[in-house]
Amino acid sequence: MRLSPEELAARKKRNLAVAAALVVFIILIFTVTVRNFMGNMAASAALKQADAAQTAAAR
Repeated sequence: MRLSPEELAARKKRNLAVAAALVVFIILIFTVTVRNFMGNMAASAALKQADAAQTAAAR
């Protein structure tokens, strides 16, 4: 079965739309992951700083 030029063009547009949606999804997941990682790093640094201050005050 041969596809007509119109069907081929429609398939190409669909494939490009799916590819674009996949790229947007990957960027979204990457962005959320980086934001969570940075938030966890900041929280860890704050805990270490508080622990250091508490240790210094106890001496």
